[in-house]
Amino acid sequence: MSSLRRIRAITLKEFRQLSRDRLTFAMVVMVPLLQLLLFGYAINTKVRDIPVALVDQAATSQSRELVARMGASQLVVFTERFTHPHDAETAIIAGRVRAALILPADLERRRQDGRPRGQWLVDGTDTLIASAILQLASLPDDPGLSRLRGNFEVTLFFNPERRAAVNIIPGLIGVILTMTMVLFTASAIVRERERGNLELLITTPVTPMELMIGKIVPYVFAGLVQLVIILSLGFFIFAVPLNGSPLQLLLATLLFIAASLVLGLVISTLAQSQLQAMQMTVFVLIPSILLSGFMFPFDGMPVAAQWLAEGLPATHYMRLARGILLRDADLMALAPDALWLAGFTLLGLLMAARRFRKRLD
Repeated sequence: MSSLRRIRAITLKEFRQLSRDRLTFAMVVMVPLLQLLLFGYAINTKVRDIPVALVDQAATSQSRELVARMGASQLVVFTERFTHPHDAETAIIAGRVRAALILPADLERRRQDGRPRGQWLVDGTDTLIASAILQLASLPDDPGLSRLRGNFEVTLFFNPERRAAVNIIPGLIGVILTMTMVLFTASAIVRERERGNLELLITTPVTPMELMIGKIVPYVFAGLVQLVIILSLGFFIFAVPLNGSPLQLLLATLLFIAASLVLGLVISTLAQSQLQAMQMTVFVLIPSILLSGFMFPFDGMPVAAQWLAEGLPATHYMRLARGILLRDADLMALAPDALWLAGFTLLGLLMAARRFRKRLD
């Protein structure tokens, strides 16, 4: 009986401690809630509303009817229109569209001769989207001519074999760097407090901004080592092509590493213990992996989920890494994502430094 009373006392003590730890109690509720919403609402393997470009060189009623019929499938949305296929290819390389439909000037004659009506140019780096476009291209463009199949030629850019590793390996760079970089710095300030070093830092002439920058610099080199390891294994083992400029990829990765480290610093200034820092890190990692486009197509997510994903550094780096590595895009073409990471880093540094200054007060 005395043993049961001691167990009961310890149990009551843990319950009281849990009720006082608001962050841990919130995580108990929010983690399953977040996963349920992500998997049940935001994650959708059925791709819809894929942004595509249109090059309608025929400009006839038949071509407009064909475009309207494809748009009615709700699989694609014609977001950009060009007069030359080269402009459509440029849009695909920049990542503004995932495919382009080319309708030649002799569209009606091709239909009469039984030749392919046109051509689909498809970004093959995402196998799910490429498969969806291939399925659309094989459908008859005339409901009354169901016997006709393969009415469009399909050209798969960057990944004609549709190998999943080509899409996954560049995404893994973002996932692994997110996990390690955020985790490294999420406990940085908290660790100083628990070790009793915070009082020493307060007495030094180091400013909060200098402290924040000094905290992240060593981990930048750790992130670059991880980048080299992933790229080397991806190239030699999985035969992932390295089409883009290594210097451009290095610059994009540095921006992402800085943004991830700063995010960890912000978490560190919010957390009261290393356990809380770990919990908040997990809370950031789950949507970063599920909503960034690493596992599921970004275009297939609901608009609300896409807005949430746009606030995550991993989402922007996925576009940068895949664009540079696979499509040979440059940072100028991917400037919005690069500028977003730079702005996130500056804003995060200011926020972390300000919160640390408040603790000094």
